[in-house]
Amino acid sequence: MRFASCTLTAIAAYAALAAVPAAADTLVDNVDGITVDQDGEVIRFTGLVFDDEGKVRDVLMRGDDRPDDVDFALDGKGRVMLPGMIDAHAHVMGIGFGALLLDLSDTTSLEGALAKIDAFAKDNPGRPWILGRGWNQEKWGLGRFPTAEELDAIVSDRPVWLQRVDGHASWANTAAMERAGVTAADKDPVGGRIIRKAGSREPAGVFVDAAEALVNKVVPEPRPEDRDAALAKAQEILLSNGITAVADMGTSIEDWQTFRRAGDLGALNVRIMSYATDGDTMELIAGPGPTPWLYEDKLRMGGIKLYLDGALGSRGAILKQPYADEPQTRGLPLLTPAQLRNLMSRAALDNFQTAIHAIGDAANSDVLLAIEELSGTYTGDRRWRVEHAQIIDPAELAEFGKHGIIASMQPLHQTSDRTMAEARLGPDRLDGAYAWRSVLKVGGKLAFGSDAPVEPTDAFAGFAVAISRTDSDGQPFGGWLPSETVSREAALKAFTADAAYAGFADGHFGRLIPGERADFLFVDRDPMLASPTAIRDTRILEVWVGGKRMR
Repeated sequence: MRFASCTLTAIAAYAALAAVPAAADTLVDNVDGITVDQDGEVIRFTGLVFDDEGKVRDVLMRGDDRPDDVDFALDGKGRVMLPGMIDAHAHVMGIGFGALLLDLSDTTSLEGALAKIDAFAKDNPGRPWILGRGWNQEKWGLGRFPTAEELDAIVSDRPVWLQRVDGHASWANTAAMERAGVTAADKDPVGGRIIRKAGSREPAGVFVDAAEALVNKVVPEPRPEDRDAALAKAQEILLSNGITAVADMGTSIEDWQTFRRAGDLGALNVRIMSYATDGDTMELIAGPGPTPWLYEDKLRMGGIKLYLDGALGSRGAILKQPYADEPQTRGLPLLTPAQLRNLMSRAALDNFQTAIHAIGDAANSDVLLAIEELSGTYTGDRRWRVEHAQIIDPAELAEFGKHGIIASMQPLHQTSDRTMAEARLGPDRLDGAYAWRSVLKVGGKLAFGSDAPVEPTDAFAGFAVAISRTDSDGQPFGGWLPSETVSREAALKAFTADAAYAGFADGHFGRLIPGERADFLFVDRDPMLASPTAIRDTRILEVWVGGKRMR
């Protein structure tokens, strides 16, 4: 009996071991591989080995012996392999909803926008609200904000609510304002502005920053199935552009639950570094500290997104001096200095990272001062993030070299905003505008993204802008403030390794090194050699996330 018992035990143990699948390594050989090391130097390789957990096991150089113990071998056919691109600042659900709702981002005139709104309303007669985004009065050459009356002439039978391209203003028709109960008696909220009809207090139809809440409170909330569809669409868009990971700036509890549903169902295909929309949401989701990485490094709540000011386009960015094209305003502060420090402290106490939206030079000045003050109390690896950092006082640029500050910037903003920034600031105040090279020069770190859906999720277009300071037409000749271009190596690092570092994801993904996830692309050209125009035209041939082909 003892012998039989031991035999049965051994058989059971053997069966248990046999049920565990054997490790399966994959060799992708014959590639023109490119990545960066910790110092930002380009590493070129010709083969990559990853295991069945989707982690890189080995990076092979030309002349290295190929392993003979792999289970699968793929021929890269000499194609260019890059790390998956990482978008260091985007709004994941906004990308999805932006694609599913009315999109005005391609309109170049008020008339064109109104025609598109009219067509959308007629094509969707059953929608109780017409919702959308993407309008830009500067791109239209309008010289003013659009009005409710102009919308009423197209759609008057139901509310229309359309967010500006930067997300810092929205345009309503009369039906939307009536539904929200907005009247001339409403005062401008703190951090917001109601655009009014000339010579009166009657709302004209545009609501800036905090004033958007006056109408947002009555806009119908998306259903869970709507959110799931938006996330699926967002992932489709991101992957089609070679984006394998993204920092989601402003995650709500509803967003988080949407991400978790996708993760539970095995449908979360893009890695999300999540930053909560406010302190209560951060604590509700993560509790006493950042969450662990979930779903094989696909999701983590690691910090909070704070808004200190608005945007240049809606004149909400806080400036030290008045706007050149509207001297009566310096912008709209969304937090007082005390509120900013209190919120940063609340996050830092529990080791959450802070990512602070600051566009104007006054806003950036306050963020830099707050970091200086708090760094003495909250020591260690904080990786303070300044989101956008578009206009910096040249006298304060050196502060980005202190305390591990990360400038999370979006190259495409420079080309979209160039003429508008010149008008808002005037020609004598452009030093320190979109100052990428200056940030690196003083020892700061760059993390590049898109701010999608404000800009397209096109890392290769962003790469081209970063090295040239020119737009898709090659303008202006020689680049706008060309002294602020960065090297190709720096651009690649900012869209990969340093974008991961900015979200505490280094060691998990971003560099194609042993131990990190095998997130990579095959593309049709070498961005380290191609012209900026050619880089913009890069074709994504294949996208792999965690050793699995996604497209």
